[in-house]
Amino acid sequence: MNQCCIKKPVFTLTGKEKLCKSHFLAYFEKKVRKTIRIHKLIDKKENILVAVSGGKDSTVVLYLLHKIINNKKINIEALHIDQSIGNYSRENKKNIRNFCKKYKIKLHETSFRKEFGYSLCYMKSTLKSKGINLKSCSICGILRRYIVNKTAKKLKSTKVVTGHNLDDEAQSVVMNIFKNNIPLLSRLGPKTGLVEDKKFIPRIKPLYFCTEEEVILYCKLMNFDINLEPCPCSLEAYRRSVLNMLDDFENKNTGTKYGIIQSFLEIKPFLKYRGTINACKKCGEAAAKDICSSCKLIENLKK
Repeated sequence: MNQCCIKKPVFTLTGKEKLCKSHFLAYFEKKVRKTIRIHKLIDKKENILVAVSGGKDSTVVLYLLHKIINNKKINIEALHIDQSIGNYSRENKKNIRNFCKKYKIKLHETSFRKEFGYSLCYMKSTLKSKGINLKSCSICGILRRYIVNKTAKKLKSTKVVTGHNLDDEAQSVVMNIFKNNIPLLSRLGPKTGLVEDKKFIPRIKPLYFCTEEEVILYCKLMNFDINLEPCPCSLEAYRRSVLNMLDDFENKNTGTKYGIIQSFLEIKPFLKYRGTINACKKCGEAAAKDICSSCKLIENLKK
């Protein structure tokens, strides 16, 4: 162990080895590089679109791709979607604008209001008045995925990058097992999807093996200007309950989340995708059925 790590430790690995600031930054970046290499997330020629919220995960993954990839044949741009969640959205938008300006990264911007005519909060309350009790996270997830895929195709992107970390993925695995949603479970992993289709731009997750604790520390050590508070609309989400449960297990049994991910990756080759990727009859975007979830949602709003 290096003497500087004993004197000024900022992080302790599972094996009890202590890391100073410089060694932690190197360890974290090496982990991301390894994930990209081992899982072949990025090819030699790509047009990459990073979905950025302005939060910790998407800011870190955008920064690292910008730093790691030194290839003129790989273009990196960012997309921010404003959900209009009061000051939370305003602060995130300001932060990601400043970040992209500082690192000279092209930023594309849109919003729920621009794409659909409504803010997230308005949509949730209106649907509830019609007897449709969808959580904010469900509405947001459906519409953000729709916008990201639609924009990626418009920009001729070859890959979409998301900031999902190990904690997020462990939660997703457990949630889909609890809900017996095997088709959705089969599409998880460092590279999303089992079927190649021009209607759907592949998603990749370079932070797949990085814990949330590591991402937060990286942000703090790099002095990134970000809001570390969770989205105020996520407090009611089913995912929040799973998050708290797994955090409790992790605190009592270190390595629980990593074990979930490793177990999933071992069984993933045996999971067969049971669905088909159709073209929505209303908008033409990718859909599991004749009408995509976004069009159904907006149709319910306008009824």
